[in-house]
Amino acid sequence: MIAIIGGTGPEGKGLALRLAAAGEIVMIGSRYRERAIAAAEEVRHRVPDAWIRGAINRRAAREADIIIITVPFAGHVRVLQLLGRYAAGKMVIDTVVPLSFRKGRIDVIPVEEGSAAEQAQRMLPDSHVVAAFLNLSASELAAIDRPLDADVVVCGDNAAARNATMAMINRIPGLRAVNGDGLVNAHHLEEITALLLGLNRTYRRQTSIRITGI
Repeated sequence: MIAIIGGTGPEGKGLALRLAAAGEIVMIGSRYRERAIAAAEEVRHRVPDAWIRGAINRRAAREADIIIITVPFAGHVRVLQLLGRYAAGKMVIDTVVPLSFRKGRIDVIPVEEGSAAEQAQRMLPDSHVVAAFLNLSASELAAIDRPLDADVVVCGDNAAARNATMAMINRIPGLRAVNGDGLVNAHHLEEITALLLGLNRTYRRQTSIRITGI
């Protein structure tokens, strides 16, 4: 089962839709049980055969085999502290991008460890952290009636966790997983996200990435 921590936000709910539509068993986590249940019902309404339910974050993390973090960066450390022992021995997929929006500029916030995913690995030393889904638009994920068309670069120091994440991504129609090697490369994905958001603003479109030659 996949737990999406912070799953009531746009990114989390969009991933829940796509994963549920791909046949995955999903639990949406939230700080508030009622919001989690409501989000799960919304997904079930749009994907009638979905295996999905909602719960508070702690329960979702405890029961899951795979944990996906989709909270804003401002809540990243708090959520990692909450996960603690619930994430030990599990694969943790971090989608968080530390961004700032000031005076029309979109910038990546420096993280001491190098990236949000590396911060997660430091705080969850007994988990296998993978960075993925950083460059996907929440609105595109939510448009379940339209196929996706993007590559998802996956970075992680544990090869088995990285490969398992790639296999999960490849089950989502329209997505192709690309091996981005170790977590040290995750900060490049954060920078690409900032670039794509700027392109979205300039061209009034929702952009994504495709990597050619492989």
